[in-house]
Amino acid sequence: MSDATSFVIVGGGLAAAKAAGQLVDDGFDGTITIVSGEAELPYERPPLSKGYLTGDSEFDAALVHDEQFYDQHIDLRRGVRATSLDVDGRTLALDDGTELPYDALLLATGATPRSLDVPGGEKTVTLRTKQDADALRASLRPEARVVVVGGGWIGLEVAAAARGSDADVTLLEASSVPLSGVMGETVGQVFASLHERNGVTVRTGVTVERVTDDGVVVDGETIPADVVVAGVGVTPDVALAESAGLAVDDGILVDASLRTSAADVYAAGDVASCFYPRYEQHVRVEHWANALNQGQAAARSMAGQTVRYDRLPYFYTDQYDLGMEYVGWLPPARLGEARVEIRGDVEALAFRAYWLLPEERGWRAAAAMHVNMWDDGADALKAVVDSRETVDLDSLR
Repeated sequence: MSDATSFVIVGGGLAAAKAAGQLVDDGFDGTITIVSGEAELPYERPPLSKGYLTGDSEFDAALVHDEQFYDQHIDLRRGVRATSLDVDGRTLALDDGTELPYDALLLATGATPRSLDVPGGEKTVTLRTKQDADALRASLRPEARVVVVGGGWIGLEVAAAARGSDADVTLLEASSVPLSGVMGETVGQVFASLHERNGVTVRTGVTVERVTDDGVVVDGETIPADVVVAGVGVTPDVALAESAGLAVDDGILVDASLRTSAADVYAAGDVASCFYPRYEQHVRVEHWANALNQGQAAARSMAGQTVRYDRLPYFYTDQYDLGMEYVGWLPPARLGEARVEIRGDVEALAFRAYWLLPEERGWRAAAAMHVNMWDDGADALKAVVDSRETVDLDSLR
């Protein structure tokens, strides 16, 4: 695609913006168009549940590039949505009636928050966009009654932000501990205890029956709420790809070069189910680092470079006095097989955890995390997980 003159990127998040930046850095001198349904400049989403939600940082700090960058290099269409994709005719139709021809196209359409599927679920708020964060931020005030449904990453970060505003917070989780589906009981309990120590009422093993104007009904009891936040996961936004006939299975299927099943159409970020050579299967990763790195890799692939995306997944969170980095990927179906080894002081929130899977020759590290162990941070963990060799348990530190 070295002779391409027109690249189109659909999406207004980190993957889209980093792809555009990579094309500019690599000297592409054709037309780069970004189609974003949001009114803002493309931005990173993690601050929406962290610094921007708490008021500790301004929104401009989340912008990937400033306005001058787009003015100089990019045809940025804000507040416009793609309605259909013609892969045979190589055109993208927009809701303002225009059609964009392309030589190569990147789908970075991200994901959509799941709604709470109970009566009154429409009364809840979700957190995905700046508009969502602004509405929620206005609700986080001293003594406001905030109920968070879902003990995943977004739910926990929103609960921490709400407590930072001196709100009265209740966290509801259907499982026995938060994060049980990704980290298991032992580490999940660390996060439950963290939130309890910081004043959150954590209720696990509960079933939300409905949401009313007064609050949330749980197992026949109404928990009063001024605002109810649904943090029950996201679904990849594959509508455009699916209608165009692209291969879809829990995301847009792409190979290790980020190519979809259609010629000269690529996908990256939360929406992409990428074939990882290291795992020999498709994996969809919903985290910040994946959007950043896949966006850049997709741009290089679009421009005709040889790309083999196989980076270790990486994730981080900040909650109260806990800072964490996590590397690797543990297949959810194998979580029950995993042996969890912890080194350090859990009570002092200074430790490392390793998820080890059994192999014929011993144990192999599938994932690892550290909490507040910043001397060598994630680098030491990457070395263990990336080795793909069996682990000497006595050598773990």
